[in-house]
Amino acid sequence: MKIRKLIYTLFFLATVFLEPHFVVAQNSVTLFGQQDPNRRVITTAVPFLNFAPDSRHSAMGDVGVATTPDANSAHWNAAKLAFIDSDMGFSLSYSPWLGRLVPDMSVNYLTGYKRIDNVSAFGLDLRYFDMGSIQLTNENGDPLGDFNPRDIAIGGTYSRKLSDNLSLGISARFIHSNLSGNISSAGGNESRPGVSVGTDIGVYHQSEVLVSGKEALWSWGLNMSNIGPKITYNSAEDLDYLPTNFRLGTALKIPMDNFNNITFALDFNKLMVPTPPLYERNANGQIVRDPVTNRPSILAGNDPTRPLLSGMFGSFGDAPGGFREELQEVMISFGVEYDYDGKFAVRTGYFYENPRKGGRRYFTMGVGFRIIEGLSFDFSYLVPQTQNHPLAETLRLSLAYNISK
Repeated sequence: MKIRKLIYTLFFLATVFLEPHFVVAQNSVTLFGQQDPNRRVITTAVPFLNFAPDSRHSAMGDVGVATTPDANSAHWNAAKLAFIDSDMGFSLSYSPWLGRLVPDMSVNYLTGYKRIDNVSAFGLDLRYFDMGSIQLTNENGDPLGDFNPRDIAIGGTYSRKLSDNLSLGISARFIHSNLSGNISSAGGNESRPGVSVGTDIGVYHQSEVLVSGKEALWSWGLNMSNIGPKITYNSAEDLDYLPTNFRLGTALKIPMDNFNNITFALDFNKLMVPTPPLYERNANGQIVRDPVTNRPSILAGNDPTRPLLSGMFGSFGDAPGGFREELQEVMISFGVEYDYDGKFAVRTGYFYENPRKGGRRYFTMGVGFRIIEGLSFDFSYLVPQTQNHPLAETLRLSLAYNISK
Protein backbone atom coordinates (compact mmCIF):
# COMPACT_ATOMS: atom_id res chain seq x y z
CA MET A 1 0.00 0.00 0.00
CA LYS A 2 1.35 3.42 -0.94
CA ILE A 3 -0.92 5.50 1.29
CA ARG A 4 1.77 6.37 3.81
CA LYS A 5 4.35 6.99 1.13
CA LEU A 6 2.08 9.40 -0.73
CA ILE A 7 1.14 11.33 2.38
CA TYR A 8 4.73 11.75 3.48
CA THR A 9 5.84 12.70 -0.02
CA LEU A 10 3.31 15.55 0.08
CA PHE A 11 4.51 16.40 3.57
CA PHE A 12 8.10 16.28 2.40
CA LEU A 13 7.49 18.63 -0.52
CA ALA A 14 5.55 21.15 1.49
CA THR A 15 7.37 21.15 4.79
CA VAL A 16 10.97 21.26 3.61
CA PHE A 17 10.34 23.08 0.33
CA LEU A 18 11.90 20.45 -1.90
CA GLU A 19 12.43 21.33 -5.53
CA PRO A 20 10.01 19.69 -8.01
CA HIS A 21 12.65 17.41 -9.52
CA PHE A 22 13.59 15.79 -6.21
CA VAL A 23 11.15 13.11 -5.05
CA VAL A 24 12.03 10.44 -2.51
CA ALA A 25 10.23 7.70 -0.62
CA GLN A 26 10.56 7.24 3.12
CA ASN A 27 10.94 3.96 4.95
CA SER A 28 11.98 4.23 8.58
CA VAL A 29 14.15 7.29 7.85
CA THR A 30 16.14 5.24 5.37
CA LEU A 31 15.79 6.79 1.94
CA PHE A 32 15.38 3.88 -0.46
CA GLY A 33 15.03 5.98 -3.58
CA GLN A 34 17.12 8.12 -5.86
CA GLN A 35 19.75 9.76 -3.69
CA ASP A 36 20.78 13.25 -4.64
CA PRO A 37 24.17 14.02 -3.02
CA ASN A 38 23.39 17.73 -3.27
CA ARG A 39 20.17 17.46 -1.21
CA ARG A 40 20.28 15.29 1.89
CA VAL A 41 17.18 16.07 3.91
CA ILE A 42 16.46 14.39 7.26
CA THR A 43 12.87 13.18 7.56
CA THR A 44 10.85 12.00 10.56
CA ALA A 45 7.34 10.97 11.49
CA VAL A 46 4.88 13.52 12.98
CA PRO A 47 6.85 16.62 11.90
CA PHE A 48 3.94 18.82 13.07
CA LEU A 49 5.44 18.64 16.58
CA ASN A 50 8.12 21.10 15.45
CA PHE A 51 5.86 23.51 13.58
CA ALA A 52 5.91 26.99 15.16
CA PRO A 53 2.36 27.07 16.57
CA ASP A 54 1.81 30.66 17.71
CA SER A 55 1.86 34.05 16.02
CA ARG A 56 4.31 35.86 18.27
CA HIS A 57 7.29 33.58 17.77
CA SER A 58 6.48 32.65 14.17
CA ALA A 59 6.52 36.38 13.37
CA MET A 60 10.06 36.52 14.79
CA GLY A 61 11.54 33.93 12.44
CA ASP A 62 10.56 30.94 14.63
CA VAL A 63 12.71 31.94 17.61
CA GLY A 64 11.51 31.28 21.13
CA VAL A 65 13.82 29.29 23.40
CA ALA A 66 15.02 32.40 25.29
CA THR A 67 12.34 35.05 24.68
CA THR A 68 10.28 36.34 27.61
CA PRO A 69 7.81 33.71 28.83
CA ASP A 70 4.19 33.60 27.72
CA ALA A 71 1.35 31.08 27.44
CA ASN A 72 3.09 29.32 24.52
CA SER A 73 6.32 28.63 26.42
CA ALA A 74 5.57 24.90 26.63
CA HIS A 75 6.39 24.52 22.93
CA TRP A 76 9.58 26.58 22.91
CA ASN A 77 11.11 25.95 26.33
CA ALA A 78 9.18 24.50 29.26
CA ALA A 79 11.59 26.08 31.74
CA LYS A 80 10.37 29.59 30.90
CA LEU A 81 6.98 29.07 32.58
CA ALA A 82 8.50 29.44 36.05
CA PHE A 83 9.31 33.09 35.24
CA ILE A 84 5.91 34.07 33.86
CA ASP A 85 4.39 37.13 35.57
CA SER A 86 0.66 36.32 35.39
CA ASP A 87 -1.07 33.90 37.73
CA MET A 88 -2.77 31.90 34.97
CA GLY A 89 -3.73 32.13 31.31
CA PHE A 90 -4.30 30.38 28.01
CA SER A 91 -3.67 30.82 24.29
CA LEU A 92 -5.43 29.52 21.19
CA SER A 93 -3.63 29.55 17.82
CA TYR A 94 -4.85 28.64 14.35
CA SER A 95 -3.08 28.48 11.00
CA PRO A 96 -4.42 27.38 7.60
CA TRP A 97 -1.63 25.10 6.36
CA LEU A 98 -0.48 24.62 2.75
CA GLY A 99 -3.44 26.64 1.49
CA ARG A 100 -2.03 26.64 -2.05
CA LEU A 101 -2.10 22.84 -2.17
CA VAL A 102 -4.85 21.69 0.19
CA PRO A 103 -7.88 23.88 0.97
CA ASP A 104 -8.83 22.24 4.29
CA MET A 105 -5.53 21.62 6.09
CA SER A 106 -4.80 23.44 9.37
CA VAL A 107 -2.54 23.53 12.45
CA ASN A 108 -4.25 24.21 15.80
CA TYR A 109 -2.68 24.77 19.21
CA LEU A 110 -4.40 25.25 22.59
CA THR A 111 -2.29 25.80 25.69
CA GLY A 112 -2.79 27.01 29.25
CA TYR A 113 -0.77 27.48 32.43
CA LYS A 114 -1.23 28.08 36.18
CA ARG A 115 1.29 29.24 38.74
CA ILE A 116 1.64 26.90 41.71
CA ASP A 117 3.66 29.30 43.86
CA ASN A 118 6.39 31.90 43.42
CA VAL A 119 8.90 29.38 42.09
CA SER A 120 6.90 26.90 40.02
CA ALA A 121 4.13 26.59 37.43
CA PHE A 122 2.46 23.90 35.36
CA GLY A 123 0.81 23.90 31.95
CA LEU A 124 -1.28 21.81 29.56
CA ASP A 125 -1.32 21.88 25.77
CA LEU A 126 -3.13 20.29 22.85
CA ARG A 127 -1.81 20.18 19.26
CA TYR A 128 -4.10 19.13 16.44
CA PHE A 129 -2.95 18.83 12.84
CA ASP A 130 -5.80 18.36 10.39
CA MET A 131 -4.52 17.26 6.96
CA GLY A 132 -7.87 17.60 5.17
CA SER A 133 -9.80 15.02 3.20
CA ILE A 134 -7.93 12.78 0.72
CA GLN A 135 -8.87 9.84 -1.47
CA LEU A 136 -7.02 6.62 -0.63
CA THR A 137 -6.07 4.08 -3.31
CA ASN A 138 -4.42 0.68 -3.36
CA GLU A 139 -1.30 -0.39 -5.28
CA ASN A 140 -3.32 -0.61 -8.52
CA GLY A 141 -4.84 2.84 -8.15
CA ASP A 142 -8.29 1.54 -7.23
CA PRO A 143 -10.15 3.88 -4.84
CA LEU A 144 -10.51 2.74 -1.24
CA GLY A 145 -12.61 5.69 -0.08
CA ASP A 146 -12.05 9.11 1.43
CA PHE A 147 -10.21 9.66 4.68
CA ASN A 148 -9.18 12.60 6.88
CA PRO A 149 -5.59 12.10 8.16
CA ARG A 150 -4.93 13.86 11.45
CA ASP A 151 -2.29 14.04 14.17
CA ILE A 152 -2.92 14.86 17.84
CA ALA A 153 -0.56 15.47 20.75
CA ILE A 154 -1.67 16.12 24.33
CA GLY A 155 0.93 17.18 26.90
CA GLY A 156 1.65 18.54 30.35
CA THR A 157 4.48 20.77 31.58
CA TYR A 158 6.12 21.46 34.95
CA SER A 159 8.59 24.30 35.44
CA ARG A 160 10.51 25.31 38.57
CA LYS A 161 13.05 27.98 39.49
CA LEU A 162 16.35 26.65 40.78
CA SER A 163 17.50 30.15 41.73
CA ASP A 164 16.47 33.75 41.14
CA ASN A 165 17.92 33.52 37.63
CA LEU A 166 17.75 29.87 36.57
CA SER A 167 14.89 27.46 35.95
CA LEU A 168 14.32 23.91 34.73
CA GLY A 169 11.29 22.56 32.91
CA ILE A 170 10.01 19.21 31.67
CA SER A 171 7.12 18.30 29.40
CA ALA A 172 5.56 14.96 28.53
CA ARG A 173 3.01 14.26 25.79
CA PHE A 174 0.98 11.51 24.22
CA ILE A 175 1.14 11.37 20.40
CA HIS A 176 -1.48 9.82 18.13
CA SER A 177 -0.96 9.90 14.34
CA ASN A 178 -3.72 8.54 12.11
CA LEU A 179 -2.65 8.74 8.46
CA SER A 180 -4.84 6.11 6.82
CA GLY A 181 -7.12 4.52 9.41
CA ASN A 182 -7.11 0.70 9.44
CA ILE A 183 -7.25 0.07 5.70
CA SER A 184 -5.37 -3.03 4.54
CA SER A 185 -3.65 -3.55 1.22
CA ALA A 186 -4.19 -6.48 -1.13
CA GLY A 187 -1.00 -8.05 0.23
CA GLY A 188 -2.44 -8.12 3.73
CA ASN A 189 -0.27 -5.32 5.18
CA GLU A 190 -2.57 -3.55 7.61
CA SER A 191 -2.10 0.16 8.22
CA ARG A 192 -2.94 1.46 11.68
CA PRO A 193 -2.56 4.71 13.63
CA GLY A 194 0.87 5.38 15.07
CA VAL A 195 1.15 5.94 18.83
CA SER A 196 4.09 7.19 20.87
CA VAL A 197 5.08 9.46 23.76
CA GLY A 198 7.54 12.34 23.86
CA THR A 199 9.43 14.29 26.50
CA ASP A 200 10.97 17.78 26.53
CA ILE A 201 13.72 19.03 28.84
CA GLY A 202 14.48 22.75 29.02
CA VAL A 203 16.78 25.17 30.85
CA TYR A 204 16.25 28.93 31.03
CA HIS A 205 18.38 31.69 32.55
CA GLN A 206 17.73 35.43 32.77
CA SER A 207 19.63 38.28 34.35
CA GLU A 208 19.92 42.06 34.16
CA VAL A 209 22.81 43.63 32.27
CA LEU A 210 23.70 47.23 31.51
CA VAL A 211 23.25 48.37 27.90
CA SER A 212 24.00 52.04 27.22
CA GLY A 213 23.47 52.79 30.89
CA LYS A 214 20.08 51.07 31.03
CA GLU A 215 19.14 47.80 32.70
CA ALA A 216 18.37 45.29 29.94
CA LEU A 217 17.13 41.73 30.35
CA TRP A 218 19.53 39.17 28.91
CA SER A 219 18.42 35.55 28.72
CA TRP A 220 19.55 32.26 27.26
CA GLY A 221 17.96 28.86 27.03
CA LEU A 222 18.27 25.36 25.66
CA ASN A 223 15.62 22.77 24.99
CA MET A 224 15.59 19.14 23.86
CA SER A 225 12.13 18.26 22.59
CA ASN A 226 10.24 15.18 21.41
CA ILE A 227 12.49 12.62 23.06
CA GLY A 228 10.64 9.35 22.76
CA PRO A 229 10.37 5.88 21.24
CA LYS A 230 10.04 5.41 17.50
CA ILE A 231 6.59 5.23 15.95
CA THR A 232 5.18 2.65 13.53
CA TYR A 233 2.16 2.57 11.21
CA ASN A 234 2.13 -1.13 10.31
CA SER A 235 4.75 -3.43 11.87
CA ALA A 236 7.41 -3.49 14.56
CA GLU A 237 10.08 -3.76 11.86
CA ASP A 238 9.02 -0.48 10.20
CA LEU A 239 9.83 2.29 12.68
CA ASP A 240 10.23 6.04 12.28
CA TYR A 241 12.00 8.49 14.57
CA LEU A 242 10.12 11.30 16.28
CA PRO A 243 11.38 14.80 15.33
CA THR A 244 13.71 15.04 18.34
CA ASN A 245 15.15 18.54 18.26
CA PHE A 246 17.92 20.42 20.07
CA ARG A 247 17.38 24.19 20.35
CA LEU A 248 19.86 26.69 21.80
CA GLY A 249 19.37 30.44 21.83
CA THR A 250 19.63 33.82 23.49
CA ALA A 251 17.62 37.04 23.69
CA LEU A 252 18.22 40.62 24.81
CA LYS A 253 15.34 42.92 25.80
CA ILE A 254 16.43 46.56 25.87
CA PRO A 255 14.26 49.33 27.39
CA MET A 256 14.34 52.44 25.21
CA ASP A 257 12.36 54.44 27.80
CA ASN A 258 9.56 53.78 30.29
CA PHE A 259 7.16 52.64 27.56
CA ASN A 260 9.20 51.36 24.61
CA ASN A 261 11.19 48.11 24.52
CA ILE A 262 13.00 46.25 21.77
CA THR A 263 14.05 42.59 21.87
CA PHE A 264 16.62 40.79 19.73
CA ALA A 265 16.57 36.97 19.71
CA LEU A 266 18.71 34.28 18.07
CA ASP A 267 18.08 30.51 17.98
CA PHE A 268 20.04 27.54 16.61
CA ASN A 269 18.24 24.24 15.90
CA LYS A 270 19.40 20.77 15.00
CA LEU A 271 17.39 17.59 14.59
CA MET A 272 18.73 14.82 16.83
CA VAL A 273 17.86 12.25 14.18
CA PRO A 274 20.30 10.10 12.14
CA THR A 275 21.50 11.57 8.86
CA PRO A 276 20.61 9.37 5.85
CA PRO A 277 23.76 7.47 4.79
CA LEU A 278 25.03 6.95 1.27
CA TYR A 279 24.30 3.44 0.04
CA GLU A 280 26.44 1.29 -2.20
CA ARG A 281 24.92 0.75 -5.65
CA ASN A 282 25.64 -1.66 -8.47
CA ALA A 283 26.16 -0.84 -12.14
CA ASN A 284 22.37 -0.63 -12.64
CA GLY A 285 21.98 1.92 -9.88
CA GLN A 286 20.30 -0.52 -7.51
CA ILE A 287 21.19 -0.60 -3.83
CA VAL A 288 23.57 -3.46 -2.92
CA ARG A 289 22.36 -5.59 -0.01
CA ASP A 290 24.37 -7.67 2.43
CA PRO A 291 23.96 -11.35 1.45
CA VAL A 292 23.65 -12.42 5.12
CA THR A 293 21.40 -9.75 6.68
CA ASN A 294 19.76 -8.55 3.46
CA ARG A 295 20.25 -5.00 4.72
CA PRO A 296 21.44 -2.19 2.41
CA SER A 297 25.20 -1.88 2.21
CA ILE A 298 26.31 1.53 3.53
CA LEU A 299 29.03 3.31 1.58
CA ALA A 300 29.39 6.33 3.90
CA GLY A 301 27.65 7.24 7.16
CA ASN A 302 26.01 5.09 9.82
CA ASP A 303 23.02 2.77 10.02
CA PRO A 304 19.92 5.00 10.45
CA THR A 305 17.84 2.24 12.09
CA ARG A 306 19.91 2.09 15.28
CA PRO A 307 18.30 2.41 18.76
CA LEU A 308 16.86 5.66 20.09
CA LEU A 309 19.69 6.97 22.30
CA SER A 310 22.35 5.91 19.82
CA GLY A 311 20.46 7.67 17.04
CA MET A 312 19.92 10.84 19.09
CA PHE A 313 23.44 11.46 20.37
CA GLY A 314 25.11 9.85 17.38
CA SER A 315 23.33 12.37 15.15
CA PHE A 316 26.00 14.95 16.01
CA GLY A 317 28.65 12.94 14.17
CA ASP A 318 27.06 10.56 11.66
CA ALA A 319 26.82 12.69 8.52
CA PRO A 320 28.57 11.10 5.51
CA GLY A 321 30.11 14.48 4.71
CA GLY A 322 31.72 14.81 8.12
CA PHE A 323 31.75 17.91 10.34
CA ARG A 324 30.99 20.22 7.42
CA GLU A 325 27.73 18.42 6.73
CA GLU A 326 26.88 18.40 10.44
CA LEU A 327 27.12 22.20 10.44
CA GLN A 328 24.82 22.32 7.43
CA GLU A 329 22.15 20.61 9.53
CA VAL A 330 21.97 23.56 11.94
CA MET A 331 18.99 25.85 11.28
CA ILE A 332 19.26 29.53 12.25
CA SER A 333 16.42 31.81 13.37
CA PHE A 334 16.67 35.52 14.13
CA GLY A 335 13.91 37.80 15.32
CA VAL A 336 13.18 41.34 16.52
CA GLU A 337 10.23 42.53 18.60
CA TYR A 338 9.26 46.14 19.34
CA ASP A 339 6.81 46.54 22.20
CA TYR A 340 4.97 49.66 23.38
CA ASP A 341 3.93 49.37 27.03
CA GLY A 342 2.53 45.88 26.48
CA LYS A 343 -0.27 47.33 24.36
CA PHE A 344 1.15 47.06 20.87
CA ALA A 345 3.96 45.05 19.27
CA VAL A 346 5.61 44.85 15.85
CA ARG A 347 7.76 41.82 14.98
CA THR A 348 9.92 40.54 12.17
CA GLY A 349 12.45 37.77 11.64
CA TYR A 350 14.31 35.44 9.31
CA PHE A 351 14.69 31.65 9.16
CA TYR A 352 17.55 29.94 7.34
CA GLU A 353 18.16 26.29 6.46
CA ASN A 354 21.02 25.06 4.29
CA PRO A 355 19.93 24.24 0.69
CA ARG A 356 21.30 20.69 1.05
CA LYS A 357 19.13 20.09 4.10
CA GLY A 358 15.81 21.37 2.82
CA GLY A 359 16.52 24.95 1.81
CA ARG A 360 13.82 26.67 3.89
CA ARG A 361 14.56 30.38 3.80
CA TYR A 362 11.87 32.88 4.64
CA PHE A 363 11.14 36.25 6.19
CA THR A 364 8.41 36.64 8.78
CA MET A 365 6.47 39.58 10.14
CA GLY A 366 3.56 40.24 12.44
CA VAL A 367 1.80 42.50 14.91
CA GLY A 368 0.17 42.13 18.31
CA PHE A 369 -2.51 44.11 20.13
CA ARG A 370 -3.78 44.18 23.69
CA ILE A 371 -7.54 44.38 23.19
CA ILE A 372 -8.46 44.80 26.86
CA GLU A 373 -6.57 44.18 30.07
CA GLY A 374 -5.25 40.61 29.87
CA LEU A 375 -6.68 39.85 26.40
CA SER A 376 -4.38 40.07 23.35
CA PHE A 377 -4.48 39.19 19.67
CA ASP A 378 -1.43 38.38 17.50
CA PHE A 379 -1.00 37.88 13.78
CA SER A 380 1.94 36.66 11.70
CA TYR A 381 2.72 36.28 8.00
CA LEU A 382 5.38 34.22 6.20
CA VAL A 383 7.22 35.40 3.07
CA PRO A 384 9.53 32.78 1.46
CA GLN A 385 12.55 33.89 -0.55
CA THR A 386 11.54 31.94 -3.64
CA GLN A 387 8.31 32.10 -5.57
CA ASN A 388 5.48 29.53 -5.57
CA HIS A 389 6.41 27.95 -2.24
CA PRO A 390 3.75 25.69 -0.69
CA LEU A 391 3.92 27.73 2.54
CA ALA A 392 3.81 31.14 0.84
CA GLU A 393 1.37 33.55 2.47
CA THR A 394 0.99 31.33 5.52
CA LEU A 395 -0.97 33.11 8.26
CA ARG A 396 -1.08 32.39 11.97
CA LEU A 397 -3.64 33.83 14.35
CA SER A 398 -3.36 33.70 18.16
CA LEU A 399 -5.68 34.82 20.93
CA ALA A 400 -4.34 34.87 24.49
CA TYR A 401 -5.81 35.72 27.88
CA ASN A 402 -3.73 36.19 31.04
CA ILE A 403 -5.02 36.69 34.58
CA SER A 404 -2.91 38.41 37.22
CA LYS A 405 -3.44 38.19 40.95
